[in-house]
Amino acid sequence: MNQVIMNSTDIEKSKQFYSALGFTLIVATEHYLRFACPDNGATFSLSLADKASDGMKVYFEEPDLDRKVAELEQHGFVFEHGPEDKHYLWREAELCDPSGNKLVLYWAGDNRLNPPWRVSAE
Repeated sequence: MNQVIMNSTDIEKSKQFYSALGFTLIVATEHYLRFACPDNGATFSLSLADKASDGMKVYFEEPDLDRKVAELEQHGFVFEHGPEDKHYLWREAELCDPSGNKLVLYWAGDNRLNPPWRVSAE
């Protein structure tokens, strides 16, 4: 998967927010934005709506998570929680975008695809 669409209640604020996070804006209209993620070719979009995307979290992988979170905090980003080690062997920090969409910056390393409890193909 390399594309997801989230709701945005304010396209201009979303454009500023995601650009400041380090994503590259590749499509912009008055009701739709698409960004490219650094280094991996994946994209995500925001579409103008009345409310945030309910019950959804979007995860962005960041190898140097602690450094990235500290850098973003210095630029005024507010995290609901800073980098934490999770029981499922991922390290995560969570924040919300201007529309209230939940975003998780994380690093899982090899555990993303190969956790100790991975089901073996038979």
